[in-house]
Amino acid sequence: MAMAATCLFSISGYGKPHTTAAAAAALVGNGGTAVAINRCSWRCRSMATAASIAQVGVGRRRSEKKDAVVEEEWLSYLAPERLEVLRQLEPWVEEHVLPLLKPVEASWQPSDLLPDPAALGSDGFHAACLELRAGAAGVPDDLLVCLVANMVTEEALPTYPSGLNRLEGVRDTTGADATAWARWIRGWAAEENRHGDVLNRYMHLSGRFDMREVERTVQRLIRDGMVVHAPASPFHGFVYVAFQERATAIAHGNTARLVGARGAGDAMLARICGTVAADEKRHEAAYTRIVGKLFEADPDAAVRAMAYMMRRRIDMPTALINDGRHGGGDFYARFVAIAHQAGTYTVSDYRRILEHLIRQWGVEELAEGLSGEGRRARDYLCALPHKIQRMEEKAHDRAVKAQKKPTPIPINWIFDRIVSVVLP
Repeated sequence: MAMAATCLFSISGYGKPHTTAAAAAALVGNGGTAVAINRCSWRCRSMATAASIAQVGVGRRRSEKKDAVVEEEWLSYLAPERLEVLRQLEPWVEEHVLPLLKPVEASWQPSDLLPDPAALGSDGFHAACLELRAGAAGVPDDLLVCLVANMVTEEALPTYPSGLNRLEGVRDTTGADATAWARWIRGWAAEENRHGDVLNRYMHLSGRFDMREVERTVQRLIRDGMVVHAPASPFHGFVYVAFQERATAIAHGNTARLVGARGAGDAMLARICGTVAADEKRHEAAYTRIVGKLFEADPDAAVRAMAYMMRRRIDMPTALINDGRHGGGDFYARFVAIAHQAGTYTVSDYRRILEHLIRQWGVEELAEGLSGEGRRARDYLCALPHKIQRMEEKAHDRAVKAQKKPTPIPINWIFDRIVSVVLP
């Protein structure tokens, strides 16, 4: 009864309670005896509540201030003097980046790696497809799931050039610009386009995938897009793509090695994944060169941009992947666990990529031209691989102690067959 009466009070002024006539009447009970309310206690609770609300407000303002500072940091990269660096690099891009694209006439095509009825004839094509299916039959389900994720990543290609075309100073403003930057973006996208095509066709011919579910996943991912930090800054954008191209090359390369080694092996799939990985290595070389040149031109801006991106983590473009049953984040976490267990892409790979880029761009040797913020960014980056390694070791120790049982996960891409994986 006292709790019910207390709920009728409202806070006014400095936390002093007041009552309506109805509330006062409700306080009378037990034969006409008024239920006593400790005003001091009420005032203290009220003031504590007000203090809590005020603290939340302060926290919110601090968060908003921090967000504003963060936004101001990357927006400073859109200043004319920063973008001028990109304009001055265009002749260098012409000479050192564009040659990494292969002429169309010298490029492989999906039909070079898969049974081609035009080359084999009807009977030969049928026999080659049977051989493809026999090879695919021995690939374990966990690797099939990783192959789907690799393919979906490649098929979501429309998202990626649109991201590059948001970068100030390099964007293709008309869709057919003659600048070296614009020609690189289009040429890179044209080469990437073959990757999803060849993996998709292999999967279709293999008969091991529910292609309708896979195709729905592709459509969802393109629809949902991807989250990009500092979306208009070329410094930040090229750091992301350099990291991501190396990660993709590693994922395809590991898949090639694993599908070729397990069981009887699938030589055709291993060749396909290896060919795609080689393309990604060329693209990685291009973006690594670009960022390396930015480090030469403006080391302070470059190292701060790299630290900004690493603090926010480099997620795969499939971070919003969705199988139609789970939210994107939930399913992505499950896929990451499957990829780690299968060995196609692991936390160790992530750490080694970071170590490689730190060496490639000479981050540890940076000294001249760095501001205080730049030095802090350099020190953060150089310490990060060791921190990641310690996290790996601790996570492994916790998993061993916990002795978690694998979680069975039905995957609709492979007709709801179960893949068992130890989740974090």
